[in-house]
Amino acid sequence: MFFRLVKQMAEKQGITEKLKAENQMLWVQKMNCIQACAREIVNNELIYA
Repeated sequence: MFFRLVKQMAEKQGITEKLKAENQMLWVQKMNCIQACAREIVNNELIYA
């Protein structure tokens, strides 16, 4: 569930391998944000529900 959410959110926000090649720090920043959001969603759905 986590990996599916991360992939979907990255696609929706337009985070691509091209961005990773052009601006690695921005890509890392955006991916860390997406992973934190996905982790929060998974925790709320599975653990705290």
